[in-house]
Amino acid sequence: MHGWFRKLLKSRGALSTSEQEAEVTENSLISVSSSSPSSTSPFSSSSSSPEATATKTIQSALSSQLRWTLKYDVLVCHSLEPSDTEQAVRLVAFLEASPRRLRCFLLHRDISPGGAFSTELCQAVQNSHLRALLITPNFLLDDWCTYVMHQALAEGPMSNRLIPLVHNLPHSQYPQELKFYYYIDLSNSPDRGYILVNQTVLKCE
Repeated sequence: MHGWFRKLLKSRGALSTSEQEAEVTENSLISVSSSSPSSTSPFSSSSSSPEATATKTIQSALSSQLRWTLKYDVLVCHSLEPSDTEQAVRLVAFLEASPRRLRCFLLHRDISPGGAFSTELCQAVQNSHLRALLITPNFLLDDWCTYVMHQALAEGPMSNRLIPLVHNLPHSQYPQELKFYYYIDLSNSPDRGYILVNQTVLKCE
């Protein structure tokens, strides 16, 4: 457990560098999102400009009264291994950028200093409309990631508020607790996966 906290402190120190790298990646992700047919929202109209359509989509999707009683639109849970942290930062950068502007919880950025870890994570799960789990081999070895996964399942078993994201993980290692959930595979096309996460959040009221 001591090693886990050292990783957390290291992630905090490297956060600014990771976000700068993610900002560069964001430019390419936005172009993918705008050019991909699959990124079209069910709320959009073909007669509207892309900018107006995107704004209308966000306003319609985020108008749910239930959503606005919660602090976050989506919690992104990941291990503190550098490669997993980098992937999570890129995903959050995409979701938070204009025109999406989703409210995201990112572990090493948003957890309160001095707070009890179990309490902070439990509150983050409860205050998030959806929970995205970045499932990697490192995720499966992380006790806190397992804790968040079980908390999310306890909040709404078999609900549509859980988004499993698989990255470099054989199907045989996919958690049995999530075997009835469809997952998004980021291994071959992260950009496509980010767009699907955004669409999933927007469709969930």
